[in-house]
Amino acid sequence: MNTKQLLALNKHFKLPVHPFNLQNEGKQSYAMWQYERGGDTIAFYRERYSTDEMFCGKIVLDIGCGAGGKTMYYASLGAQRIVGMDILEQYREEAQSLACELGFDDRFEFVCGDAAHTDFPDETFDTVIMNDAMEHVDRPDLVLAEVRRILKTGGRLYVNFPPINHPFGAHLSDLIGIPWVHLFFNEDTLVDAYKQLCKTVPDGEARVAFRISKNGQGKEYFSYINHMSIKRFHTLRDGAGMKQIYYREVPLRGFLTPLARFPLTKECFVKMVVCVFEKE
Repeated sequence: MNTKQLLALNKHFKLPVHPFNLQNEGKQSYAMWQYERGGDTIAFYRERYSTDEMFCGKIVLDIGCGAGGKTMYYASLGAQRIVGMDILEQYREEAQSLACELGFDDRFEFVCGDAAHTDFPDETFDTVIMNDAMEHVDRPDLVLAEVRRILKTGGRLYVNFPPINHPFGAHLSDLIGIPWVHLFFNEDTLVDAYKQLCKTVPDGEARVAFRISKNGQGKEYFSYINHMSIKRFHTLRDGAGMKQIYYREVPLRGFLTPLARFPLTKECFVKMVVCVFEKE
């Protein structure tokens, strides 16, 4: 199937609520959207751990903080000090502005950088959280090794992410509402369609720059995702050098639980992979 067919099909699907579109429509900033959804980002951990265990009195690193809204939510749960880290410098001003607005500027720091190579001293953090970040980092193996270095002994890493074959695992739902679209169309078609759809929104050029890069042969591809599957994460988890103390695969819906547990279908029917590591 080609770009024309994808675009025609896409007209029949309603887009999920997406912060980029809310911000474009003047309804809500990305940072505030993150802040108001902060509880959702830790909901699956709270089935086992209290927010006090995770944040109260802790020195915390939030990897992939974006505009810092969820970072401020973690600060509101009693973090002693919290660092929000993102690869994009463009989020610094919005994050710092929200920290001032909410009264957390004395406890918050924004750091722009690659989580695989940080400047933090050994054993700096009590808690590291990666909410919807594991599927974006370029070298997840190096990120896990770096987290192990900068975690204090007894410190914990909280990870959750939607696997690549989640219905919206391609992370294109700001403009493409077709579930599992990346299983039906090749990447060349997706790139072309996404670029055309970006022409219909005010911040389209920024979205293209954020999501699409060229490889060494000049071929365009979606560089902001690393195609993290459940199977791949299991390999990374086993080599992380930290003790796994909690693990769960959350199904898309309760009635889909059998499909989320069956080895041949689980990659498509797991909504979220949730894992907690502890440094020994």
